[in-house]
Amino acid sequence: MFLFVLLCCVGVVHCYGNGLVSSVCGTMTPKHGSNSAQTSAAPFTVTADKTTFKEGDQITVLLKSQSGDQFEGFMLQARQVGSTTSIGTFSVMESNTQLLSCDAAASRAVSHTSDSKKSSVQAKWTAPTSGPLGDIEFRATFVKSFATFWVGVKSSTVAYTGTSAPAAETVRSNPDCGETKVCFSQPSNCDPTANTGCYFMAVQTSSNQSEMRIEMFGQADGYVAIGFSDDQEMGNDDIYICGKDSSGNLKVQHAISTGKTAPTILSLGNVTDIKTTLMNGNTINCSFTSRNVISTRSRATSTSEYYLMIAAGPSNSQGNIQIHTNKYVSSTKANLQDPSQVVTSAEEFPAIVKAHGCLMLISWMTTGSIGMLIARYLKGVAKDHGCCGKDFWFMAHVSLMALSVTATAIAFILVFSYAQDWSGGAHPVLGCLVMILSLIQPIVAAFRCEPNDERRFVFNWAHSFIALAIKGLAVAAIFTGLALFEEYEEDPWMLKVMGGFVTWEALIYVLQDLNLRAKKKDSEICSFGSMRPETVLLVLYLLGNLAFLIALLVGIGRT
Repeated sequence: MFLFVLLCCVGVVHCYGNGLVSSVCGTMTPKHGSNSAQTSAAPFTVTADKTTFKEGDQITVLLKSQSGDQFEGFMLQARQVGSTTSIGTFSVMESNTQLLSCDAAASRAVSHTSDSKKSSVQAKWTAPTSGPLGDIEFRATFVKSFATFWVGVKSSTVAYTGTSAPAAETVRSNPDCGETKVCFSQPSNCDPTANTGCYFMAVQTSSNQSEMRIEMFGQADGYVAIGFSDDQEMGNDDIYICGKDSSGNLKVQHAISTGKTAPTILSLGNVTDIKTTLMNGNTINCSFTSRNVISTRSRATSTSEYYLMIAAGPSNSQGNIQIHTNKYVSSTKANLQDPSQVVTSAEEFPAIVKAHGCLMLISWMTTGSIGMLIARYLKGVAKDHGCCGKDFWFMAHVSLMALSVTATAIAFILVFSYAQDWSGGAHPVLGCLVMILSLIQPIVAAFRCEPNDERRFVFNWAHSFIALAIKGLAVAAIFTGLALFEEYEEDPWMLKVMGGFVTWEALIYVLQDLNLRAKKKDSEICSFGSMRPETVLLVLYLLGNLAFLIALLVGIGRT
């Protein structure tokens, strides 16, 4: 098991040999430990087959070695001169290359599929068909080895010769926020005119709320939507969607959400003065005037206080919106007639959900794991010393496992009291199995026979099997739970930390087993003076365990 876990980790530490490097689109810098990019001239070149382009043009880009040097990995993007954002789309021309998503848009970059040696590769770039364009350059990162790589190797400038249509009016944001507009953004107070990673909405209402000027801005493959809600959950919300239709053009739609399903599209109603802008294929900007009454189904009155929502995600080829990849909800209700208020984003995961996760980590990473280790390997420590006629190891084991079951039950109650429904997926199934078996285990233990009874082996086998099942299911539940916390993260580091913990625990079990076998031969794997090897290994395990646990608790706290 230990060797298997180690082999599984090889791919994680092998400098992204599979080329899936979307997490470094902005910097184009490999995460190769403390190694930094070379400052000398690169022995590789980036060449375009055209010196000019216009909307929709295709350019073949060649990455090539100047000498006998070869490269293992690469990343290629097109950027407007002076910009840090990728532009256009690529298509692959060779089997050892692949497309990557960058800046929340598909096919914005090309990279390797393996770390095999390469002397040259080609890819085809297609220019955007709309939006503001300018001169571009192709940039590449070349990786010769883990410690040797060049970042930002540029091609010659490719001049833009088309006639770029003037952009539609962009949203005016921060200058009017807090004065004439109620604004909500993520990150807080971001400026959509200066930050393309900003998700923004603004509402300017007339004195009697008969008319609203609504603005929205964000990056998405398909759509950006804003909503007005009576609560912080999706369902029965008044929604406006700015998204791509089947032709790739932006359109504004009015909808009502019905829960965790696609919203119901309504008639656009009394909406006028619509302005839309699509930049770089994925930066969506819409503004319009609405005289529709806000309706959340539970009410359609003149009230002016609502939770504000922003969501963004992909659309299918027919222009129908798909499940969102980004969602932000205001922490409090916003009064649409009071622009002076400060509207901030609520935490994506409420404190009660975080408490659930923390309790489960403590239960099955620390208290439960230590209780199992003590029962398996430390029965001989402080033998015939204890309390109430029970050995110390037994008292420690029972106390730790009782604490684990109690914490699991509390975590179980917390999350179900919050969700009040079955959320679906593997995680709740695994959690329920852990809870059921955790309750069965002490019941089985309470009816165990005496140690010298001839049928004692039945209990021993049943107790061990249930413990092993709980441990495996709990680890799986933790992995799936952490995956939910990091669902939209490009670099799910908490999953990697959990993988490190599993490896650490497997190592300790291997060493404890080796020591147990050595003891049966009146030997020890090593000597620590008056301290037994199993005790030393337990202390080492506890120190490592706490390090992994604290890292994950901090990670959950920051989500």
